[in-house]
Amino acid sequence: MPRECLAKLRSGTPAIMPSMLLCDFANLGAEVRAMEDAGARGLHLDVMDGQFVDNFTYGMTIVRAVRSVTNLPLDIHLMMVEPEKYLGDFADAGADILTIHTEAVEDPKPLLKAIRERNVGAGLALNPTTPLEQIADALPLCDLVLAMSVHPGAGGQSFNPVALEKLSSLKDQVAKEVLLEVDGGVNNTTAAACGLAGAHLLVVGSAIFRHDPSEYRAKLEELTQLAASKLAASNL
Repeated sequence: MPRECLAKLRSGTPAIMPSMLLCDFANLGAEVRAMEDAGARGLHLDVMDGQFVDNFTYGMTIVRAVRSVTNLPLDIHLMMVEPEKYLGDFADAGADILTIHTEAVEDPKPLLKAIRERNVGAGLALNPTTPLEQIADALPLCDLVLAMSVHPGAGGQSFNPVALEKLSSLKDQVAKEVLLEVDGGVNNTTAAACGLAGAHLLVVGSAIFRHDPSEYRAKLEELTQLAASKLAASNL
């Protein structure tokens, strides 16, 4: 399933990945089904440990709960120190992609290999202030590279265009099968630029979940069209 889902996410138009951190957790199953009905091609789940970032969210219990009600690809973003302790647990819980932060580990390469050995897509994230050069030797082991457009773990930040520069550079540095993802401040104002820069996956939170569930499909389609139109233009 993971390799298959990676190929599906890579093909066609950019995929909007709803960030479930902002969903209604009192109605988690209903929110997941609403995302399916709205046409979401995958779901993004943020795991924060209160150490690598100030906030603390959920763990493998929620990942397992989401997996139990959907077959959509689950993109698990580990914002945590010592992620190597939990890779097996998150893989067993149903992750299709596990993304670690280069800033959280001394050397990401052994962890990326370990993720792949569990038949899960291996992702590597970098913060806005982290230069691409820091992850250059790890790129051959990546199935996904996530360029953060805000500093992880803190809300209310403005979109940092440095992520667009990184995405544009990564297009020429990674294999064509590698997914490029952007996370933080992605909305109707910034989605088009993300598509133009080469993002295949756009993580979106408030631009979807601040609306009534009856509007989810329209919001997903609008964001997809914005990203896809610019991506198509860049390939002319």
